[in-house]
Amino acid sequence: MSTAAVAGPTADRTGETVKGSRGRRVSGWRTRVIQILSVATAVGLWQLLTANNVRAWLRFDTLPTVTEIVAEFGEQFGRDEYYLDIGQSLIRILTGFGLAAVVGVLAGIGLGRSDLLAAVFGPLTELVRPIPAIALVPVAILLFPSDESGIVFITFTASLFPVLVSTRHAVRALPTIWEDALRTLGASRTDVLVRVVFPGILPGIFSGLSVGIGVGWICLISAEMISGRLGVGYRTWQAYTIVDYPAVFVGMITIGILGFGTSALVEYTGRRVTRWLPGEVSR
Repeated sequence: MSTAAVAGPTADRTGETVKGSRGRRVSGWRTRVIQILSVATAVGLWQLLTANNVRAWLRFDTLPTVTEIVAEFGEQFGRDEYYLDIGQSLIRILTGFGLAAVVGVLAGIGLGRSDLLAAVFGPLTELVRPIPAIALVPVAILLFPSDESGIVFITFTASLFPVLVSTRHAVRALPTIWEDALRTLGASRTDVLVRVVFPGILPGIFSGLSVGIGVGWICLISAEMISGRLGVGYRTWQAYTIVDYPAVFVGMITIGILGFGTSALVEYTGRRVTRWLPGEVSR
C-alpha cells in the first residue's frame, strides 16, 4: 500500500512530464509548419500578383516575379563578386558590432555603478543617442581616412547604444541585497563584479546585443549604399541605378538572410550562456 502510494504520484508526475514534453514537441512542429506555410503563401501571392501584372493602387506590374528573382539568384551564385560582397559586409558588421559589444557592456556597467561616470558621461550619452547613426556619414567621411573605417564607425555607433543602455538598465535593476550579502562575507569590488553584477546582467546584455545587431545591419547597408565600394548594400544600390530589379530583390533577400542568421546566432549564444537561469527568464 505504501509502495503504491509512493509509486503512484511518481508515475503520475512522470506521465505529466512526458505528456508535457510531447505537447511542446507537437506545438513546436505546428509552429514550424505555420511559419513555412506563411512564407510559402507570401511567395505564392507575390508570384500571382506580379505574373498577372496586377495594378490595384499598388503597382505589382512593375515588380519582378518570383521566377525572375530565382533565376537571378542562380546567376549571382555563379559570380565571385556575390560572395565577395557578402564577405565584406560580414567583416564590417562583425568588426563594428564586436567593438560595440565590448565598449557598450563596459560603459553600461560603469554608468550603472558609478555616480561620477554617470554625471560626466551620462548627459553626453543621452545627447548623442537620439542621433541616427546614418546621419553621421558626413562626419565619418571627414573624420576617417578611408571609406572602410567610416562604415565600420557607423556600424559601431549604431550597435553601441542599444547595448550600452540595456546594460546600464540591467545594472541598476540588480537587487542590492545580493551585493550587500557578498560584501558582508568580505568580498572585494572585483568579486562583486565577477560573481554578482556580470552574471546578473547577462539577460539584459543579450537583449541589447540582439537589438544592436539588427540596428547595426540597417545602418551598415545604408552606409554601403552611400559611400561603400563593396558589400551587399553597395551592390543592391548599383543594381537599382541600372534598373536591374531582380538583382535588387536578390540583394534585399540576401540582406534579410544575413540579418536573420546573425541575430539568431546572438540569441542562441544568449540562451546557451544563460541556460542556468529559470527557463522563462533565459528565454
